[in-house]
Amino acid sequence: MSVESVSSNPSASPRAASNDAAPAGIGTGLPPWPQVDFAEFGDIEVKLVSRIQKLTGAFLSRNWLSIPHVTHQDDADITALEIFRKARNEADAVKLTPLVFLIKAAVRALQEFPQFNASLDGDGKNLVLKKYFHIGVAVDTRFGLLVPVLRNCDKKCIAELAAELAAVSQKAREKGLSMAEMSGGCFSISSLGGVGGTGFTPIINAPEVAILGVTKTRLNAQPSDDGGVDWRKMLPLSLSYDHRVINGADAARFTAFLGTMLADPQALAS
Repeated sequence: MSVESVSSNPSASPRAASNDAAPAGIGTGLPPWPQVDFAEFGDIEVKLVSRIQKLTGAFLSRNWLSIPHVTHQDDADITALEIFRKARNEADAVKLTPLVFLIKAAVRALQEFPQFNASLDGDGKNLVLKKYFHIGVAVDTRFGLLVPVLRNCDKKCIAELAAELAAVSQKAREKGLSMAEMSGGCFSISSLGGVGGTGFTPIINAPEVAILGVTKTRLNAQPSDDGGVDWRKMLPLSLSYDHRVINGADAARFTAFLGTMLADPQALAS
């Protein structure tokens, strides 16, 4: 969301978003937020929370309270993928990041498990199965966390996705994004691989029913066929899912399928 679109749209205020979007009963019965004079305990500095942070916080609070989250953890072996990716980057002008392979692997998994490419309708009585594959990617910006949506990822090659992802990420960081550029997603990916961590619980971006979080690749020792040690590059996967729609066994199968796809980068690049 762009700073301009938030500032010029009164209806996009956190209060309006929270009141209009939250299901009846969500948040009722909770004790009030504590009002504390922190200056009583020492020196303080007060900074205003940005408008985008307020809006994002309202949606995150709604999603966390209204969706029964479960997070499934797994590891994917990306040793072959990293060899393939670095070789491609040495030969091609368009630089490939691990994220574009994750996008393609997610599309294959959504095709294999269509209940992940779905949304509950407004009253929760029907499950809407989508026949398109639009993937949201979380981007850390000075405005706050923005999630541009890359459309029709099933019809684009990894080079096209890499170029599009680089362009929209740069725009998000420099200018912000419009609501149209962040709407219509089927599934989201949040990558902390460039920062660190071993796992986390990403919050589902409603009305989607799942989100994939990835953290920093680590080296893992495995026994080799000759009796020695084989060092493998393992990527931690954290899949949060809506338990109203997806059960634990399907989440385990989904992440295992992602691992299988990521282990075959040539297939993802074809």
